Amino acid sequence: MSISARKLATIAMGAGTLMFAGGLVAQAPALQRTIVQKADVSVAGREAVVARVEVAPGGVAGWHTHPGDEISYVMEGEGEVMIAGQPNRIYKSGEAFVIPAGVVHNARNPGTVPVKLVGVYVVEKGKPLATPAPAPAQ
Repeated sequence: MSISARKLATIAMGAGTLMFAGGLVAQAPALQRTIVQKADVSVAGREAVVARVEVAPGGVAGWHTHPGDEISYVMEGEGEVMIAGQPNRIYKSGEAFVIPAGVVHNARNPGTVPVKLVGVYVVEKGKPLATPAPAPAQ
């Protein structure tokens, strides 16, 4: 492959990746995650990410994983959390949940008001906070 052909292939792959990522964002506009703080933790290669998370009424986050543990506290509303291999569970204001690293999960807001959470993620540095995942087999 010539240098110009390699450059063209690289550009095409990059464009495809951007289109795929744009499609993922378009699929989950109901979830808004705003990072409040990132800081090193006592485990080498990991960091804590603190975020405000909001799921719009009727919204679905989409199946995904995190490169570390998610610890979330429901501030307002109630939402349904779906974890692969477990029964779905509703979490209400004042409740919390933990999702281990790499576990495929989803969340939805079956209500008529936004669900607001504080999420703390203890994750591997340099990795995306969330990665889309296929829905588990039922």
